[in-house]
Amino acid sequence: MAGHSKWANIKRQKAVVDAKRGKIFTKIAREIIVAARSGSADPNGNFQLRSAIDKAKAAGIPNENIERAIAKGAGIGAGAGDSYEAIRYEGYGPGGVAILIEALTDNRNRTAADLRVAFSKNGGSLGEIGCVSWMFEQKGVVILTGEIEEDALLEASLAGGAESYDLIDDDGDSSGRDAGTGAEVFTAVSNLEALNQTLQQQGYTVAQTELRWIAGNELAITDLAQVEQVLKLINALEDLDDVQTVTANFDIAEDLLAIALG
Repeated sequence: MAGHSKWANIKRQKAVVDAKRGKIFTKIAREIIVAARSGSADPNGNFQLRSAIDKAKAAGIPNENIERAIAKGAGIGAGAGDSYEAIRYEGYGPGGVAILIEALTDNRNRTAADLRVAFSKNGGSLGEIGCVSWMFEQKGVVILTGEIEEDALLEASLAGGAESYDLIDDDGDSSGRDAGTGAEVFTAVSNLEALNQTLQQQGYTVAQTELRWIAGNELAITDLAQVEQVLKLINALEDLDDVQTVTANFDIAEDLLAIALG
């Protein structure tokens, strides 16, 4: 079962040098608000909300903050009138890198203006809807922690309707070895909840479930200056309050990435 973890590996390495916990809290809180508003405020009956809460707990967000966000989404308490809509933006980075952005915003004009500035200041351009999204496919991902035996994971993944998986080493890299200290299991978006339940029933520890865009074709970047410019643009986009996720189709060698992040 082929894997798709290149972008995730880059994100994990970037996280080592990122110190934006406040912004992470804000972004996840918005996810909780939207999930609670679009469905039940009871996580037991709302898989989207349950996934957002799990993500919040993994990020160390205090329970009272989580409960406050759920209340807002349910229309209770301060901020109950806040209304966020999900919007996808697309653009190009240095060297023609395709970039897909997901945002939750209460003011789409502000968000678009902020994105346009971030792109223009960092060698990119905000494009029209559809200009790069055809290069990506959205998948559901179940992230597992703990010792993983590959043969058992393969059997459980097939039982849960998974399409592929990647084992994860201690350093956060994907591995083709027979065992790992975690894994990412990929499936169709519509099958994410069923896969999550199957893996838990098989005794696996699920750290997080999420939707992730996977690039169909990656663009190799081998010039250090261009790598640094692309990462600077990604950081600028991620730093915007309204932006939830940023995905790009670049492929950077591990050693070159280490230099750029060092």
